[in-house]
Amino acid sequence: MMRSNRCASSLSSGSTPSLAGNVKDFGIYMELYRASVQGNWKAANRFFRTHKEAIKAPLNHNSETVLHVVARSGTASFAEKLVNSKMFPDEALHLRAKDYDLTPLHLAAQYGNVGVAEILVRKKHTLLYDMDADGLYPIHYAACNTGNAKDVFRFFFGVTKANEDRQPNPYEGPAGAAILVNLIRSKFYDMALELVGQHHDVTHHAALNMGVPPLDAIVKYDCPIINTANFSFWKRSIYYCISKNSASTQNFVSQLLLWKSIPKKILMHQQATDLLKCLCDELKTLNDYNQVFSLASDALLRAVHLDIAEVVLSIVEAYPTMAYCSDHNDLNILHIAIENRCENIFNLIRGTSVLVHNLQDTINGNGNDIMNLAAKLAPQHKLNLVSGAALQMQRELQWFKEVQKIALPYFSSCMDEYGKTPEMHFTENHRLLKIEGEKWMKDTATSCTIAAALIVTVVFAAAITVPGGNSDANGLPIFSSHNAFTVFAISNAASLFTAATSLLVFLSVLTSRYAEQDFLYALPNRLIIGLITLFFSIILMMTAFSSTIYLVFGQNKSWIRIIVPALASLPITSFVLLQFPLLVALVSSTYGPGIFSQRGIPQMLI
Repeated sequence: MMRSNRCASSLSSGSTPSLAGNVKDFGIYMELYRASVQGNWKAANRFFRTHKEAIKAPLNHNSETVLHVVARSGTASFAEKLVNSKMFPDEALHLRAKDYDLTPLHLAAQYGNVGVAEILVRKKHTLLYDMDADGLYPIHYAACNTGNAKDVFRFFFGVTKANEDRQPNPYEGPAGAAILVNLIRSKFYDMALELVGQHHDVTHHAALNMGVPPLDAIVKYDCPIINTANFSFWKRSIYYCISKNSASTQNFVSQLLLWKSIPKKILMHQQATDLLKCLCDELKTLNDYNQVFSLASDALLRAVHLDIAEVVLSIVEAYPTMAYCSDHNDLNILHIAIENRCENIFNLIRGTSVLVHNLQDTINGNGNDIMNLAAKLAPQHKLNLVSGAALQMQRELQWFKEVQKIALPYFSSCMDEYGKTPEMHFTENHRLLKIEGEKWMKDTATSCTIAAALIVTVVFAAAITVPGGNSDANGLPIFSSHNAFTVFAISNAASLFTAATSLLVFLSVLTSRYAEQDFLYALPNRLIIGLITLFFSIILMMTAFSSTIYLVFGQNKSWIRIIVPALASLPITSFVLLQFPLLVALVSSTYGPGIFSQRGIPQMLI
């Protein structure tokens, strides 16, 4: 069996085969092996008549018997005839493969063959309590997401009883925790909730051979599901409708959806959230802080790193003192949130005055306070959430300013052992990002300057050479009495003025001093003004051009009135599709509500 198929992530390298005999030439059993894989009972039975020892003999180098092969391939009819045949000895049910001491029931559970599993359990119920080399029961393998493993787990969960007469309890201690962790890894949340509801002890230990507590597993393996920050606006709206309303409303919303995967993801999130609540509720029943710390600290710190506020809030609500735990670098949750730019956790903490007061004045073992951590460059994956180096620099400045608001006043001017203040560290750490931001700004401004200059040239020439020319009698434009000419004159002039404004604004971007603080407001403001005026100049230029075409060619041709505006909308649409997202990002990051708020943890918990 492949190592990657194991349920546990940490496996023992040694195992002791329990099959008798040492058959080196497995070629004589190739016919039987082939019949077992194909589920051909007639061929296998014919082979047994001439080779009686083959019914429990090893068929390959891994010492797998016929029953092992059938348990993996999943032919239930073959398995039933095999175990009920007169030639089949009961001890063959317990024979083990060489790798990890797996019984046939272990393999049936791992490969999701519920039919074979039912036959084996019906034949001998105690097979449920055979352990492999790592102390894992068949139910551990049934909790793995392979094939129809969920159906097998439902079957095992119904027939494997805790405290059964003289049998080991698979739901007790680290072994029980391993079942729950495997269910979480397989995203079998409904079964995990049922398991926790019936066997509370599974939440009080780290998983056997993995060392991962269930609470940590739900963060480690399922962070994209548990984190609502990953949901888009419309997904969050659907989630609110489905999770907060009645069953009839949930069904109605689900039926309206064209994408069936969306309700499934939302349902999985709801089940994962319910499981998280159950696990945290179990923490309330424990009085030993060391035990709580061993079960919840990794989950809490991992959730802070991943910016999953739901997990942090649930753990702190269950056990308030966990809010003050630190990692191996002596960083508390506020330090981690600032260093890794986790805005959800930062907002959660800064909205709680007691917690901010207790965490913000702490200095870690490396002598870093919160201002020094804010002065560091954000992790690359956080920078990549913002498009463009200039906006990344703006986001970093916003973080530094926001942390400065909650820091003790002397933190901002306090020098380290090298005589540097946090602002000096910020400048040093962001030197390359500032250079990249300057280049990005200049490249964007240069491209837009070319477009604005072309528009100015075109509309200025159009203002001199009006459509239709001028009258020889009085020198006035020939079409001056038409309403369309008035539209042309106004839109052409407005296009000239807005394009000239855009050109001047972009030139100011090119000639800016590019000081560090300019990336916060000055440069984004100029880029916003330049893009908006360029957008309007394009619209007005197309309007002026359409009016000219109508005056010269289209007064008696209705089809021109349709085609020309339609074609004129192409450059406008192109600008919206290509540049409007940048404009939205600039406006949102500069004038929008931003990423900072004050959600807070209920004060009575801290």
